[in-house]
Amino acid sequence: MINKHLSRRNLLQLGTGAITVGVAVRFASYLAIPEPALAQNNITPDAALQFLIDGNNRFINNKHRYKNQGSIRLKEVAKGQEPFASILGCADSRVPAEIIFDQGLGDLFVCRVAGNIATPEEIGSLEFGSLVLGAKVIMVLGHERCGAVDATIKGAQVPGQIGSLLEAIKPAVEKSQGQPGDRLENACKANILLQVEKLKASPVLAELIATNKLKIVGGYYDLDTGKVSLVS
Repeated sequence: MINKHLSRRNLLQLGTGAITVGVAVRFASYLAIPEPALAQNNITPDAALQFLIDGNNRFINNKHRYKNQGSIRLKEVAKGQEPFASILGCADSRVPAEIIFDQGLGDLFVCRVAGNIATPEEIGSLEFGSLVLGAKVIMVLGHERCGAVDATIKGAQVPGQIGSLLEAIKPAVEKSQGQPGDRLENACKANILLQVEKLKASPVLAELIATNKLKIVGGYYDLDTGKVSLVS
């Protein structure tokens, strides 16, 4: 009976110890990663950009955290949103911002349009995302082998309103002509920078930049590797 009692007690102690260690390790892992929770606007533009870079590194290294994607987060953001970053991305189905930056519900304020062009509507949306919602960085996210840029280079004859997209990209294609290297890649990156400048010309966004409340950058997504590189 004594041996039976001791073995049961030891087993309980062992089980309790294992649970305690497990909880401690999990808690420590959260403490070691100082990422924003719901109040995500209390960070600097540089910190917000670093969160994007870190998330993309997790994505390309298959170390996804799948943070802020569960039912608890769903209930949190149902009450309001405080995204730490905005993305002006291409509508290309292979470039979903939340996935490639390893983010979740309420983390990113995303505008997507073919060619990642800064139309008046996109600019207005991003002004709202920064001025009202408090996003600290805007990334214009273009990508490798963009079809809209390629069609613009080739002077494609397109129906409907598709031509309006190509017209918005033409100045970038013209500016990139004659540059060494791959013509399409050069034009894609020139288009990213063109849209960055359009956003910076917004009086609303310019004021936020001047007061160190916002940063606007360009990013280029590699379809083959998943890596986002800053464009300047």
